[in-house]
Amino acid sequence: MRASRLLTLLMLLQTRGRQSAPALARMMEISVRTVYRDIDQLSAAGVPVWGDRGRSGGFQLREGWRTQLTGLTVPEARAIFMAGLPGPAAELGLGEAMATAQLKLLAALPSDWQADAQQVAARFHLDPIDWFRSAAPPPHLQAVAEAVWHTQRLALRYESWQGVNQRIVEPLGVVLKAGTWYMAARRAPDAQKERPREPHVYRLAAIQSLEVLDQFFERPRGFDLADWWARETARFEAGVYRGEARLRVNEAGLKTVLAFSALVADAALASAEPSAAHEGWIELRMPIESVAHAARQLLRLGSDGEVLAPAELRDALASTYRTLAQRYDRAG
Repeated sequence: MRASRLLTLLMLLQTRGRQSAPALARMMEISVRTVYRDIDQLSAAGVPVWGDRGRSGGFQLREGWRTQLTGLTVPEARAIFMAGLPGPAAELGLGEAMATAQLKLLAALPSDWQADAQQVAARFHLDPIDWFRSAAPPPHLQAVAEAVWHTQRLALRYESWQGVNQRIVEPLGVVLKAGTWYMAARRAPDAQKERPREPHVYRLAAIQSLEVLDQFFERPRGFDLADWWARETARFEAGVYRGEARLRVNEAGLKTVLAFSALVADAALASAEPSAAHEGWIELRMPIESVAHAARQLLRLGSDGEVLAPAELRDALASTYRTLAQRYDRAG
């Protein structure tokens, strides 16, 4: 355990340069006292690590010194081969590069590990595309990815729910979610001293035209794409649901409700209680976007559930069922 922690500390100093003790403690999820103790251990082992005190101080390795302790463990090698998704890599224009990198990594592994690492691709396959969805990437994906990498601004013609508009953005990252590519980007400031704007989500398929500009920008310090995406998706999902419905469902109906979304499932399970009116049924509450959207969604319940409130939602479903009954009666 300690050897692994010391190696991690050494790799962080080698790859990220000077780091303060509190920063190292956060990254390694250990105490600051443990960082100081591990630094002393590295120094005693002959690693040329030194530190400066003060606000801008920190620990760093002697310039030009690099460790050769970079060997992979078997689980680490498996993880790297598992992470190499061929589909997304090819869509980004990195398919050949990824294949070459995996060959180099395979050649660098000890001979008794090579077969184990190769078995990953034979036994595990990750398909990020949902059922009945096209896997064709959006036409501007590779250009966006290059602009993200080189921190270049993009001029977009973009279609949103507000209409089609032109804008200049600073791309910060790309995300593949459920087979759909998105871009994290912030609007470029109109004036030189204008305060930087917050990043927004752009669906790449909604980009009608794109031009990579010969303008470069500085990425916001500390921007973490994964953390930002998690916060943004949580905010979006919470903001979508603007109302609440009360339902009575049987076991099959509960399974249908739980499949709507993770947020709906959490709310339904948290509020579920046995129904006093119908033995074996339960009553629950679920968030809804709107009456119209919920009516379309809850048609999937069929006879396995009943909307108790709000009245507008009951009326919408009743009206739909009456229309369907009349239509099928005529057809008969």
